[in-house]
Amino acid sequence: MSVPDIVELQRLPSPAPLPQSLGFDGESLWMGSRDTRRMYAIDPLTWSARDEGEAPGTPWGLTVAGDELRVMCGEAPDDNRFVRRFIPGRGWPSSGRFASPDDTGSYLGFDGDRLYITQWYRKRILSVDDTGKVGTTIALPHEICGCVIYEGRFFLVTTDDETTDDYWLTRVDARGPAPVITDLARIGFAARSLAFDGERFWTNHRERNEIVAFAAPVEI
Repeated sequence: MSVPDIVELQRLPSPAPLPQSLGFDGESLWMGSRDTRRMYAIDPLTWSARDEGEAPGTPWGLTVAGDELRVMCGEAPDDNRFVRRFIPGRGWPSSGRFASPDDTGSYLGFDGDRLYITQWYRKRILSVDDTGKVGTTIALPHEICGCVIYEGRFFLVTTDDETTDDYWLTRVDARGPAPVITDLARIGFAARSLAFDGERFWTNHRERNEIVAFAAPVEI
């Protein structure tokens, strides 16, 4: 079934090259750069950015969890994947770090209670506790390139072939006995990460060093 293209609202220059991870905390749009491996807090109204310092690895994905962020870091020398806590204004505490299951994972979501890790090539969403122990697993038909949770449902950037421009905004409602998976709209570029500010979605057009805001589909 064909789906409509997203309606882009803004394309804005990233404050650093190769914008990778995104999250919105109610005021700031947080971005982690694959190039600089630094974290940035962006005011979406003025598009001014504050450099919050270097990450302990490549910040592949992030999510807002209360007053903190959880960040999927790929750490040297082999890009091993660890979930870390980041406290705005204070940095990276040593507590709370754990290895991502299967030493893989890119994007994160938080529903107010549980943390979720997406596995791109395994096409899965995993719920984990504070030590990384896996709870529920949700299988998807697509590869996962971004994740945010809104009102109990997952909204994902997905693709079947990352070398193309065929990407989708996909909704997953896993609250019933079986997940209901719906492709809502086509994203016509290789998008990375996903955030939602209550009105608009945000994603990265990483290879063009741009951050893109697009309208939420009616079906949300």
